[in-house]
Amino acid sequence: MNENGTPLAGLTVIELGHSVAAPFAGQILADLGAEVIKVEKAEGDDARHWGPPFWEGASATFQPLNRNKKSVVCDLRDAAQLGALKRLIHDRADIVLQNMRPGQVEKLGLDGAALCADKPALIYCNLGAFGSRGPLKDRPGYDPLMQAFGGIMSTTGEEGRPPVRVGPSIIDLGTGMWAVIGMLTALKRRAETGRGGVVDVSLFETAAGWMSLLAANYQASGELPKRLGSGAIGIVPYRAYATRDSDLVVAAGSEALFRKLAQVLGHPEWGEDARFLTNPKRVANQGELYAMIETEMKKRGTAEWTALLEAAGIPCAPVQNVAEMIAHEQTGALGLMQDVPDSAMKFIGLPLSFDGKRPAIRGRPPKLGEHTNEIFKTDK
Repeated sequence: MNENGTPLAGLTVIELGHSVAAPFAGQILADLGAEVIKVEKAEGDDARHWGPPFWEGASATFQPLNRNKKSVVCDLRDAAQLGALKRLIHDRADIVLQNMRPGQVEKLGLDGAALCADKPALIYCNLGAFGSRGPLKDRPGYDPLMQAFGGIMSTTGEEGRPPVRVGPSIIDLGTGMWAVIGMLTALKRRAETGRGGVVDVSLFETAAGWMSLLAANYQASGELPKRLGSGAIGIVPYRAYATRDSDLVVAAGSEALFRKLAQVLGHPEWGEDARFLTNPKRVANQGELYAMIETEMKKRGTAEWTALLEAAGIPCAPVQNVAEMIAHEQTGALGLMQDVPDSAMKFIGLPLSFDGKRPAIRGRPPKLGEHTNEIFKTDK
């Protein structure tokens, strides 16, 4: 860790990435101090145009994903420009990460096998759709497709209603995180052996990974998980309730917490009811129990219930919208919202700190091709 809180300073990363997954991985590495050079086509990363809304020249989706980076334009179909990129990788790159269409990097000679043969210390990360093997390995994929194919959408929403996509792009973002975990692990191995190598992650593997607990429940019981709205499999009571003025999540899954909740709700007898004495019994009788709790929760507002529940030591949280989350004093106390240099934009920073210090955003998102001449100057 250096004094500026940028532990990856000195590393150079070439991002052959577009959309969300690879750019998010690159964003994490850049936030941690690496020099990340984003290679774009002449019209730019498609995500630049994913709007409205647009924010200071590009879509509001593109901007936070590409802070702290440099942008170069490179026509990969042009032999001279492709050669310049390969020389850049050979001369400067520690890491290459890519999520191009299946088979495209192989045709260009930018695949991991070719580049690592030329530079054995190079770490190369593929962010694919369905993984590196199997009958679907050559198919493209996107976040909603993988939420569907990976089983997530079958468990999200409410029973009897259409499947629901989780709002945030959890597959893209999760795959970016797994890519970073893999690349950091490969960096540790390289520090010990001098050898790089190829890291493979994919959207489908990430989706399957998020399903690990639900898959275990299915294999243990033989019963497919149901859509439980805001609830959870195997824990009751553990969900959101409509109050008099909004919605409140209450997590009272243990016997002690349930008895406390019954007291706060004005029904201490529920704690001794044979139907609700243990968590398995509450799960079996959750329809009756939830109806009883819902009736009581509607009698007070969220703030009043929150005060009562917190005083009793019962975990709870209001269902906040984005504006409320950003404005909350806890968000401010943690310094999560960060200013962007030379910009009026503010982004949510990395969700981790070192010795109490969160890595700062050092640079605004680059304009398309802003650093082409700087990076390729020796090749002009």
